[in-house]
Amino acid sequence: MTDVELVSQLEERSRSHGDRVVRLMGVVGAEPFELLIFRGFSSSTTHPTRFDPDASVLPDGTVLDRAELLMGPIMPGDEHVLAGPMSPTELLTQASW
Repeated sequence: MTDVELVSQLEERSRSHGDRVVRLMGVVGAEPFELLIFRGFSSSTTHPTRFDPDASVLPDGTVLDRAELLMGPIMPGDEHVLAGPMSPTELLTQASW
């Protein structure tokens, strides 16, 4: 499974879990990368996100290696991590969100 497919599946799953936020972390080249998924929508906190909803939110060369499941919505300074860090595919296969 590609990272683009993984993000798409996590977006789909998050639509039915409106009180959860997925945080994906990795790198683009040598730069840190972070992506948040909430209620089916993705946005990068470290890189520009395209306005085209049909375009991938992952810049070319992105490697995702960690994931966390958080209680949503996220409040700065008061994050509640429910699961992780783990591999992104582990989060997808986790039974309970």
